[in-house]
Amino acid sequence: MACLSSSQLQKFQEDGFLVLDEFLSADECVAMQQRIGELVANMDVPLHCRTIFSTQDEQLKVLDNRDYFWNSGDKIRFFFEKGVFDEKGDFLVPPEKSVNKIGHALHAHDPVFRSVTHSPKVQALAKSLGLQMPVVVQSMYIFKQPHLGGEVTPHQDATFLYTEPLGRLLGIWIALEDATLENGCLWFIPGSHTSGVSRRLIRAPAGSIPVTSFLGSEPARDNSLFVPTPVRRGALILIHGEVVHKSEQNLSDHSRHAYTFHLMEALGTVWSPENWLQPTAELPFPPLYT
Repeated sequence: MACLSSSQLQKFQEDGFLVLDEFLSADECVAMQQRIGELVANMDVPLHCRTIFSTQDEQLKVLDNRDYFWNSGDKIRFFFEKGVFDEKGDFLVPPEKSVNKIGHALHAHDPVFRSVTHSPKVQALAKSLGLQMPVVVQSMYIFKQPHLGGEVTPHQDATFLYTEPLGRLLGIWIALEDATLENGCLWFIPGSHTSGVSRRLIRAPAGSIPVTSFLGSEPARDNSLFVPTPVRRGALILIHGEVVHKSEQNLSDHSRHAYTFHLMEALGTVWSPENWLQPTAELPFPPLYT
């Protein structure tokens, strides 16, 4: 079982992230990749929904009038890289090479991803971290396509998934392919999870324009503080909700598939009603422990 040792727990508390090598077997990784291949092969994306996704601020303006992203919290939806469609919305590259990510409810609606998310290994890991009532708030399959996979600028996950009090959000990031310096592995600032959140993404009341805005701003950060974290396929990275991390553009010939989901300790925690993602009647945040 995936119980953490006291030294691993201490390292996570100090750094705000922790690598667990060989958390999944190669076979478990392949099963998830094959399932994603089926979903992509069968995806039916309405033309008006061919939304380009980027975490860069200006993209939020492009996305503002598009419900496809903002209402994806309880659905399985497809988001695409820049430059993969022509002006008519037709693919310029093979569809399987065009997807940036799939979000945000694979954990709820797909049996393969539900079983991984709620696996005994993940439940044991959460218990060893002391989580009493963890719920799954969202999940994503990230492709990081060769030559297309864009950079993800430095950020804290709690900017987008804010809780009161802070410190109740945990990211689980599983490498389904090797993540290398060349194909865009994660980089962290160790210990950067202890000074709160520098900005928040706020969803405006229904009907307002723009749909979202940022409170605060990302400070300029010294690039030399970031530590690269390359991992082999099957590794799991625990990510504290407030640790600062990023990934570079994928300039290689190899994709960098990953499955990631976020847990919230629900006991004594308020999920901000201003977060872009909200539980719905159809999909309340499911308890991790089964």
